[in-house]
Amino acid sequence: MPALARVVAVGSVAAALAVILSACVPEPVPTASPSVEASVPGDPGTPTPIPSSTVPPTTALPATCDDIYSDAMRAVLEEQNPPLNDPGVTLLATEQAPLLELLDVVPTLRCSWGTPSERGLATNVSIVDAEQAALVRNTLTTSGFECQDSGDATICRLEQRGVSLDDVPFERGEVQALRGEVWVATSWINFDPEGYTEDILSTVAG
Repeated sequence: MPALARVVAVGSVAAALAVILSACVPEPVPTASPSVEASVPGDPGTPTPIPSSTVPPTTALPATCDDIYSDAMRAVLEEQNPPLNDPGVTLLATEQAPLLELLDVVPTLRCSWGTPSERGLATNVSIVDAEQAALVRNTLTTSGFECQDSGDATICRLEQRGVSLDDVPFERGEVQALRGEVWVATSWINFDPEGYTEDILSTVAG
């Protein structure tokens, strides 16, 4: 079976079966993607600028993907869908255009699980300031994500189910979370480990 690509809608499932995930590097922005602009409600012609932080963060970005999981979660991932950071996987950690642009200007660590196949996930752990976090929240709430507060964190989810042109059922989704200066963005296809995002927040943000 061909490897999975980005699943942007049920109607584009044929394009979805091409690639997954990538190595632990900054999130790539696809050159063929639509213009990454957000519009102010009521003024569709005015793009929302992507804020660049001028204040040094107080939270350090983890040095490697080994630093973002608890031992228990790492064992689950190794058992259920290895390896970590297969270089052949290129799934983006989000499909939201303003967030892809934001990932290009904030400190970011990318991690993935799985091989180029129909099952895996990609995660970006990033450090954002208050203005950038507000952009993330606004994008998620206006894009149909369901958001809930969990302690001092906000966790937002969006899921899709469909059937490919080869009549193969699939599930895919995004989980986005903010806690302090830590922003965790995860895109998954047929692999959504229980407690995954919460474990990263606890490990990285304390």
